[in-house]
Amino acid sequence: MEAGVGPPDAEGAPSATRPTRTTSARDLRTALKAGAPEGAGAVDDGPGHGGGSARDGTRNVGSSAADAPTPAPDAFPTALREALGRRGLSLERVSERLRARGIAVSQATLSSWQRGRSQPERARSLRAVEVLEEILELPGGALRSLLGPRRPRGRVAPARGESAALQVLGKDSVVEKALGERFRHFNQATGSLLIHDVVTLGERGTLGNLTTTNVLRASRAGADRALFVLSFDDEQAEPLDIRVTSGRLGEATYLKGLKSLVLEIHFGRELAKLETTVVSYSVDVSPSRDPATHYERWSRANLHEYLQQVFFHPDALPSGCRRYFRDQVGSPPRGQRRISMNDSHSTHVLVSRCKPGVHGVAWDFGTPE
Repeated sequence: MEAGVGPPDAEGAPSATRPTRTTSARDLRTALKAGAPEGAGAVDDGPGHGGGSARDGTRNVGSSAADAPTPAPDAFPTALREALGRRGLSLERVSERLRARGIAVSQATLSSWQRGRSQPERARSLRAVEVLEEILELPGGALRSLLGPRRPRGRVAPARGESAALQVLGKDSVVEKALGERFRHFNQATGSLLIHDVVTLGERGTLGNLTTTNVLRASRAGADRALFVLSFDDEQAEPLDIRVTSGRLGEATYLKGLKSLVLEIHFGRELAKLETTVVSYSVDVSPSRDPATHYERWSRANLHEYLQQVFFHPDALPSGCRRYFRDQVGSPPRGQRRISMNDSHSTHVLVSRCKPGVHGVAWDFGTPE
């Protein structure tokens, strides 16, 4: 089992009162305050799980397309986020309700819509918006009227960060699928200087906890958050608890079909260019079927330093450990070298000035050679 693939150099009751007319995102939010949330489902964008600050979309939507001013760029995502929060629906639940109506929209796509990373434009997506209005108990056209003009189509050359990530991950990777539209530009405002991973295994040798500390530097002014993706081989290994000890959790979305956890962590303020910040988080993982055999961290840019520690349970000690490097996810490992354990039943690997690629530690639970 692959215990986890770390983030790139980072480097998811009562019915609401239905308003009779909504003329802007601000008016829509005011109308929604009359309703009560449905159930207690986790919300991907709510207190403690929100996707960042949203500005009011204050332009009115007129009665005709010719006279209507263009909605503010954030009007649609703002209204969608607040409608989801008011109804208390998770993205997973909304995706399931859409699928029950014959419309397939992934959690990643819904997340991208509510953060303004992309917008519904194709006929199927626009139909999904109409059904969303029904699911969220909004007036017809309340969301669709807030959509901006269509964005340019056609293949756009990969952004510099995306191109570097593709060289390490390959096309159609789990990370790209988990992030959806956000993959193209994610974490381009920051780059990692130092990463420290602590992997803790349980008494059956399965992954129990992953704790990461990441020192990031802003490549431009205004950076205020970063995305992280953790992936697991075994679908039984799911995140149980997430704690952010440095930074603030903005999103925690587990995509079961991709066996991946997407975290968005806010720095608490905007950074100046070249300013550094520290992000630390810890994830408890449910036991999987089989013992973990390795842990990998991939990076799309040079890291000043990477430290990985693996702690084994006294009742599940490996017969041997080794470090290795891959040029790309899935490529054959090279540069393998055995590493020893210490009295605390742990091993580690420290890499300075490590180049882009995949850095991993593997271990065996079989008979010693």
